[in-house]
Amino acid sequence: MTPDDRDDDQRFEALFKGREGSVLGDHRGDDDEPSPLTAKKEKWAKDKDGPGSRPWRNHAGGLPPGQSTTAEFPVLDLGTRPLIAEDDWQLTVAGLVDNPIRWDWRQFMAQPQTDSNSDIHCVTAWSRLENRWSGLSSRDFLKIVSPKPEARFVIFHGYDGYTTNLPIDRFDRDDSLLAHSWQGKPLEREHGGPVRAVIPSLYFWKSAKWLRHIVFLDSDRPGYWETRGYHMLGDPWKGQRYEDTVDKPLLIGF
Repeated sequence: MTPDDRDDDQRFEALFKGREGSVLGDHRGDDDEPSPLTAKKEKWAKDKDGPGSRPWRNHAGGLPPGQSTTAEFPVLDLGTRPLIAEDDWQLTVAGLVDNPIRWDWRQFMAQPQTDSNSDIHCVTAWSRLENRWSGLSSRDFLKIVSPKPEARFVIFHGYDGYTTNLPIDRFDRDDSLLAHSWQGKPLEREHGGPVRAVIPSLYFWKSAKWLRHIVFLDSDRPGYWETRGYHMLGDPWKGQRYEDTVDKPLLIGF
């Protein structure tokens, strides 16, 4: 670990614990009350009874079980929305890679750019179809950082203190990317700008907002919601909302 990495870790720890002088200002600490939505989602995981978790049906239009479409783009977060200027944004990569990187905004935007259309599915039971993203495709990104053969999992870290995990084979897909734009416009702050992950094959909590750091590992480690009862993988087509989810056949219906 380089001195710069240690400095980043110290700033990140200060942010997460809400200490004075942290990068993004105050953040709720472990002893603070969660936001109402966060508390509700924690209860859903505890009770295994959140939206979409009741009788599964094959919705018209080929939606995953328990989902309904929306034309809006709902905003869900941990109660903190970092305000990060492009000039202040950085992305670092560490772990089991041959080429650990530290990019600023200019370096990120100098990489090959990709447009991608995908549907997204939130664990709170909404789906938004036909989203147009622009950014660095995961496959181009993986060619640059060159994961080692033993790298099997990825951990995303956000500027808000959020973390989430996924297998590298879910990151290594045509429709996965590190996005800076949505529907032809720069990502707004509430949707994770300047840069967020987009992993359409998994529930949208796996698509970390305000991305700042990516780590490649040889074993799986739970992130924020995974430690609170949500599924380690989170495949919407299998209804993997909570960790003890058992894959079930769909009930054919309306």
